[in-house]
Amino acid sequence: MSAFHPVLLATALLVEAAVGFPDALYARIRHPVVWIGALISHLDRALNRETDSFDRRKASGALALLALLLVVGGTAAAVAGLCRALPLGWLLEAALASTLLAQRSLHEHVAAVAEGFRKGGLDGGREAVSRIVGRNPASLDEPAVCRAAIESLAENFSDGIVAPAFWLLVGGLPGIALYKAINTADSMIGHRTPRHEAFGWAAARLDDLVNLPGSRLTALLLVAAARRISADAAARAWTAVRRDAHRHRSPNAGWPEAAMAGALDLRLGGPRVYGATRIEDVWLGSGRTAATPADIDSGLRLYRLACLLLGGGAVVLAVVG
Repeated sequence: MSAFHPVLLATALLVEAAVGFPDALYARIRHPVVWIGALISHLDRALNRETDSFDRRKASGALALLALLLVVGGTAAAVAGLCRALPLGWLLEAALASTLLAQRSLHEHVAAVAEGFRKGGLDGGREAVSRIVGRNPASLDEPAVCRAAIESLAENFSDGIVAPAFWLLVGGLPGIALYKAINTADSMIGHRTPRHEAFGWAAARLDDLVNLPGSRLTALLLVAAARRISADAAARAWTAVRRDAHRHRSPNAGWPEAAMAGALDLRLGGPRVYGATRIEDVWLGSGRTAATPADIDSGLRLYRLACLLLGGGAVVLAVVG
């Protein structure tokens, strides 16, 4: 880790929280993750042949992942080098890194679910939550919609903010770019479907690995944020993490979700429906299952406090480093 990276992280977090990724810029050039996704789609079409054996498709997926990381990492390293050769180029590098964080957009998307309930009742909540989760919205009642929004908030706080922030701290612009490439590959090809079970194996396993530090740090941030609300909320969050996090079928998602469940005195997770497929999963936390739109608002408050703690920690590292 370079002594410069904490400054880069603190600045990137501040820039993203203040302006996000402007719609006008997205309309003009799209988003870096869209570019990464286009490359993944091209590699999938070119290398994932259904006539190949399982082992060959597995090897092809590893080769595709390596190609992706070489392109993304090499490009990011070149851009970072160019930025650092310019006067005040570190500000440009921080602005570029900020596009790979999602504090503002995550808050907006989850807040839209609570707003959907206020304006359109259950149908409004279902329509809003369908933009952030893959579950069949028609199968969700009000508590299930609210739990889905809160679970998405917790999990995406980890892999959309804390984990990329960690890798930005460790590796600068190339570090966060490589993380986003791995995470995007997992979301696109890391599923156990007939087409991607073999081809996406390497992406899914590497994504599990690079998210290990971020998921644990996210849980700690949520517990610390809960302490700012009440000692009871923090105690419930810590208990849920210790008891339930490891029981989740994902090695990482259970940590932030358990912390969020305990802090809000809810039960999250449990059985859910994706498309027409019912997934049996464990419950996290020991509180209510009957979540409400008010619980979404409480979750967002906790999230804002945790973001402040993350940013404050980055500032402290920048000052002492």
